[in-house]
Amino acid sequence: MRRTAEVSGSVMACLLASGSTTMFSLPRRAGHRSWMRFLLLGIYLSSVSAKPDSLREVTDGNWEDILTGEWMIEFYAPWCPACQQLQPVWKEFADWGEDMGVNIAKVDVTEQPGLSGRFIITSLPTIYHCKDGVFRKYQGARSKDDFLSFVDEQKWKAVEPVSSWFGPSSFLMNSMSALFKLSMFIRRCHNYMTEQLGIPVWGSYVIFGLTTLFSGLALGLLLVFIADFVFPSRRFSSPDYYQKKQTMEQARLIQQQDEDHEADGEEDDDEEEEDDDSDVWRRRRGSPEGRPEPKGQAFPDEALRKRVVGNREEEEDT
Repeated sequence: MRRTAEVSGSVMACLLASGSTTMFSLPRRAGHRSWMRFLLLGIYLSSVSAKPDSLREVTDGNWEDILTGEWMIEFYAPWCPACQQLQPVWKEFADWGEDMGVNIAKVDVTEQPGLSGRFIITSLPTIYHCKDGVFRKYQGARSKDDFLSFVDEQKWKAVEPVSSWFGPSSFLMNSMSALFKLSMFIRRCHNYMTEQLGIPVWGSYVIFGLTTLFSGLALGLLLVFIADFVFPSRRFSSPDYYQKKQTMEQARLIQQQDEDHEADGEEDDDEEEEDDDSDVWRRRRGSPEGRPEPKGQAFPDEALRKRVVGNREEEEDT
């Protein structure tokens, strides 16, 4: 591309020289027409020789383009001093990209948080080489000649590629990208509430805490409904469930009634045993020698008391 621009520039200079001599040698009317032709030719050559920007910008929307072809991608941030020093070198390297058949790109992590999480950018600047969807992290020196030799001599083949588990298109990295986007959204909301609305910092934290709590409850309830709808319980889905339930309740009531009858029968037996014991005690108590009285003799309590008192008086007299 650089060579093409130089050739176009030399051709344009030759046309300018020839056009100027021709213009002055012709009459005034012919010179005016030649001047117009010369102007149109100059505009055309300038548009052809204009060099487009060779440094491409990768975003969350077009990042899948890097999965095809060969790419060199720089992850940077505008506030990073090391990134600012690398920018002129990276632009010079990008001018050679078309001649080498390599796409040179850059990613602003402050504007593209999803790509920052997708590639797990932990230091700035970070450079990746990609060849047909296989990513390798560049760890060499950061000069134009080093970049050119890395691509031209295919030194990237000696670098171990990134595992498919941690590739930018894997499920794990898609989740990381979504998480980074969510964190950036929350940060922007926090800045808006504290700076624009004047809400104190602790108030913003309370709002986010309550939002997280209610969102979790709603999500859990939704998951329960989905699980019940997709995987219904066999017990509740059976047509004989309610009939079996009614039969079991009737059996439980019958069993409870039987237990109540048994409990009443045991109480009656206990009362009969107590009555028998009291009769035996009374019989033993009514005999002076402690022997049970004969059958058919039953004394009321007052007579029994008098009899015992009389026996004691006789013993005292003797």
